[in-house]
Amino acid sequence: MTNTKDRTPSRRRFLKVATAGAAATVAAPALAQSTGPINMRWQSTWPAKDIFHEYAQDYAKKVNDMTGGDLKIEVLPAGAVVPAFGLLDAVSKGTLDGGHGVMVYHYGKQTALALWGSGPAYAMDANMLLAWHKFGGGKELLAKLYASINANVVSLPYGPMPTQPLGWFKKPVQKAEDLKGVKFRTVGISIDVFTGLGAAVNALPGGEIVSAMDRGLLDAAEFNNASSDRILGFADVSKVCMLQSYHQNAEQFEILFNKTKYDALPEKLRAIIAGAADAAGQEMSWKAIDRYSQDYADLQSKDKVKFYKTPDSILQKQLEAYDEVVAKKSAENPLFKEIVESQLAFAKRATQWEQDTVVNRRMAYNHYFGPNAKKRT
Repeated sequence: MTNTKDRTPSRRRFLKVATAGAAATVAAPALAQSTGPINMRWQSTWPAKDIFHEYAQDYAKKVNDMTGGDLKIEVLPAGAVVPAFGLLDAVSKGTLDGGHGVMVYHYGKQTALALWGSGPAYAMDANMLLAWHKFGGGKELLAKLYASINANVVSLPYGPMPTQPLGWFKKPVQKAEDLKGVKFRTVGISIDVFTGLGAAVNALPGGEIVSAMDRGLLDAAEFNNASSDRILGFADVSKVCMLQSYHQNAEQFEILFNKTKYDALPEKLRAIIAGAADAAGQEMSWKAIDRYSQDYADLQSKDKVKFYKTPDSILQKQLEAYDEVVAKKSAENPLFKEIVESQLAFAKRATQWEQDTVVNRRMAYNHYFGPNAKKRT
């Protein structure tokens, strides 16, 4: 006689297996009907030959690889769909799915956006400004800013940039008065700062600067770094570059997504997008050190460019002019004031920690590479 107690568990196991098999059968057609990878068309604000466009492509490749091809981003250079300064509108409207640029390019839409990179950042470097963005309230304030201008975008600042040069000139700049009347290219709050110093400012995208200098429409200009400046041809129109400035001491790049399309992505892909931005930012910093230092050497040895340190008297005038601009913008724009106060509070704590703990590397540099350094194998 068969024991029914022994039969019952076997029957239950059979039913579980059968149910699982049926579920798999139902699920299979759904997988087969998948529409394939999600394709996104982007544009950067950079010429195709600029290292900045390379950074944009680096980020896209990282996302494409990390998603295993489930999301495929194609990045076009500036002007392929819209002009460089038209990126925000194009992404917000959905003409483009996303893009790569800098927030100071949207200065005309909302002046406070330039606070993510245009100015002295209250003694913070670009990495510290990103720390404020991530952990000091900046992320929330940026979302609030874009909402204030009805921009349908998701913004991911990343990739801290080194301090930018004062710019390329016909002759060395020795005092602030030398800037008066100079036809000068810059962007963001720097427009107001250099205007306050007496320059005649013209905001142009990166790809248009050198031709404008060549045609005499500009006397001088700043863009960003040794690699970009060299490949864009600055050394063909000027042999003098002034290093160190507070006008863009702490800038970052910006990855923009159309918010409607971003929100429609699976949560897993959104997580990868955010992680890829952090990873690409760090990788960009390392690549910049390698490439910028080599092009800085080549500009001197091959292109015969002379580099000069911007005099401290000019740097001090920049700080004073910036403070005047901030006071005016804060009075006009409550969000501008709120962001400035947030940055000041974070910077006071962060910069004191940095100044007190990080050793000045000039002594070590002089020890190993200065004029009195010992020869080493």
